[in-house]
Amino acid sequence: MRKTSRVSNWKNIIREYTRNNAKEYILVGLIFIIGLLVSVMFINNSSVEKQSTITTYISEFIEKFKNIEKIDKMSLVLDSAKNNIILSVIIWLAGTTIIGMPVVLGMILFRGFCLGYTVSAITLTFGMGKGVAFCLLTLFLQNIFFIPALLTMGVSSIKLYKAIINDRRKENIKIEIIRHTIISSLMLGILILSSLVENQISVSLLQLGVKYISF
Repeated sequence: MRKTSRVSNWKNIIREYTRNNAKEYILVGLIFIIGLLVSVMFINNSSVEKQSTITTYISEFIEKFKNIEKIDKMSLVLDSAKNNIILSVIIWLAGTTIIGMPVVLGMILFRGFCLGYTVSAITLTFGMGKGVAFCLLTLFLQNIFFIPALLTMGVSSIKLYKAIINDRRKENIKIEIIRHTIISSLMLGILILSSLVENQISVSLLQLGVKYISF
């Protein structure tokens, strides 16, 4: 009963936070989507030679992956977690300064570009059907956690930026910095969870997929 109540409380907190910061979520969401669209246009407008290089690289990667007997998943998890920690620290630090806001938005744009580039490159290599299947195996699960966590850190940074601009009282700014730190720490935990999902579950799914799907 208590566990159900706690889950319900967390849901209410998340719902309330999202509702109160809807404009900020729309802003960071649009920036992320712009990154996705720019990457798609970048791939589509690349030269034939560039596209050939991309498809060759991905095809060779899959062939090498098929021949790997044992994958050191823990090492992959640690590398991914380290990258997510660095990402979180950069966003947290940039979010605590006025001049750092372009860095926060730039990081969100860049991550959107990276995801869009990866998806576009995969569909270019395998076609729409197999490309979608590959993306579902390798990208879908971890991004269920990664994207909301990234956007929430961006929203938290924007809230702190507004507090610094609109409210010069040191005590209120200090409270907002503490709130930003707590939210960023929670989102870091979710990003680390996405690293575990990516390298423990998605890699295993891909190992099964390449056996039954002719990529």
